[in-house]
Amino acid sequence: MADQYPFTRLDLNLLVALDALLTERSVTRAAERLSLSQPALSASLARLRAHFNDPILARSGNSYNLTPLASRLSEHTETALDAARRVFESQAEWDPSEATREFTIYGSDYSLATTGRRLASLAKERAPGVRFRFLVHNEQIVEDAVARLRIADGLLMPHGFLTDLPFTDLWTDTWVIIADEDHPGLHGEVTLDDIARLPWVFTYQSRSAFTSATRQIQQLGIEPRVETVVESFLSLPMFVAGTERLALIQAGLAEYARNTAGVRIYDPPFDATPVLNAMWWHPMHRRDPEHEWLRNLLAEAARDLQS
Repeated sequence: MADQYPFTRLDLNLLVALDALLTERSVTRAAERLSLSQPALSASLARLRAHFNDPILARSGNSYNLTPLASRLSEHTETALDAARRVFESQAEWDPSEATREFTIYGSDYSLATTGRRLASLAKERAPGVRFRFLVHNEQIVEDAVARLRIADGLLMPHGFLTDLPFTDLWTDTWVIIADEDHPGLHGEVTLDDIARLPWVFTYQSRSAFTSATRQIQQLGIEPRVETVVESFLSLPMFVAGTERLALIQAGLAEYARNTAGVRIYDPPFDATPVLNAMWWHPMHRRDPEHEWLRNLLAEAARDLQS
């Protein structure tokens, strides 16, 4: 019990102050951010310095730098603050029509433009006070999914990349190939010879970031000639239009691609593995009625997209 005593004396507001100080690196700016007086925040900084036995902010000329300890704290403070917010946002009775909770969801631009967009539309009808924060994922977020999902509500990602996490299956999509509508080298269809011969623009190209369809092409013994790599499905049509490049895109974005740029849609000349979209989430949400509502609404959004 004695070991826990210093922690029981701490005020949660100190965590808020610490987050602002680490972000702004200035007592004045941190005070403005929190709408506090400068003396009030200086007092919080003094308590933090006493607790950590560290200055936190070290003067360097006319500015302040984070101490080595403060730099380490910055990696954990935002996570701790988000977790605390979640604790105090929880409600004994969940009424979506009156709720004001914010849900944070990671995903590719494809997932957010399809599933995320439909989810937000449904929520506006059922729970107008609920907010969503949609964030585009990257390789680091996917590789550290368990830790990231402790402070986020879900990660929209097809099967094949994550394991050992609960998931909610959503909808199944397929792959199509897009090319310039006046492509001089294509005649009615795309063949395996075209895939091997023509240049490509890929989304993602690394050991841990790839699509199932591009992996299949390699398994067919074809090494595509990749001219451009972009980390965005929505930008693919712009890198195809007016060029000889080919690109693979989900059928759910085909209409968008056709309307965005002058491209034509082709079926792949191989049996492309379908895209089974899912939302992955942390086990701590299993008994959370608010999160269950989110999962059910996502499932409904997926049914709308599948129909």
